[in-house]
Amino acid sequence: MVIRRPVRMYPSSSTSQGCGLSMGRILVGLIIAGIAIVSFLASREYNPVTGEDQYVSLTPPQEIALGLQAVPEMVQEYGGEDPDPQKQALVDRVGERLLTQSVASQTEWQFEFHLLNDSETINAFALPGGQVFITEGLFNLLETEAQLAGVLGHEMGHVLARHGSQQLAKSNLTQGLVGAVAVAASNPDDPNGANAAQIAAVVGQLVNLKYGREDELESDELGVRVMSEAGYDPRAMIRVQELLIEHSSGDRPPEFFSTHPNPENRIQRIQEAIDRQFPNGVPEGLTQ
Repeated sequence: MVIRRPVRMYPSSSTSQGCGLSMGRILVGLIIAGIAIVSFLASREYNPVTGEDQYVSLTPPQEIALGLQAVPEMVQEYGGEDPDPQKQALVDRVGERLLTQSVASQTEWQFEFHLLNDSETINAFALPGGQVFITEGLFNLLETEAQLAGVLGHEMGHVLARHGSQQLAKSNLTQGLVGAVAVAASNPDDPNGANAAQIAAVVGQLVNLKYGREDELESDELGVRVMSEAGYDPRAMIRVQELLIEHSSGDRPPEFFSTHPNPENRIQRIQEAIDRQFPNGVPEGLTQ
């Protein structure tokens, strides 16, 4: 008679080691995520212009220095400063009026207004700290001084709301969380780990894209406020959107569309901002 003894199954050392490494990766991922979240929450500051708490990753002096440092690169990218002194003088005059006669005068931002020598590109943008740019292409498209004020006021809104510093804080948080997922999910024997990291990265991009669009709409509202306080008719901002729509009928849409929401989606929000600014109707006598 042959007696067969039951075979006891013990986990192999490789399996135990793999489990330990997996738990270690998860723990490291949780630590990375925790640091990213704590750092983000610790960056909260109150913005007296918007009246809201926000999360920013730079101090005002750092934002100003960052913007000034990037000016030469931006100017070079768009063909330099516009050589027409009269056009630049108009941009300076409108910008100075917006600055000195609005809430912007109560802030520490160092606003400067640049007309760029690019007649083909229709765009405007702002750097953190107060550097505001408009291309000659967009400048030539405008019909009135108030429309120019609307464009510059919108870009000033980005600075006043500290959108650049907010986006950097969100980006740092997103990168930290994506990195945490990548570490926790990494497994050379399991390709699904890489897929998880890719999914996390895509989600992070979508979150930041959503906030970017909301930033643009908030800048529209701040632009209405700034230009109204400076004595410009805010309805001119709606006309700017209409001009952009009219100009978009060609084969190549304006560069403006790649950095700003579609004008059709902004007109209603701008009108709502105007109604809040002037609940009894826009008064007479404002600069058109």
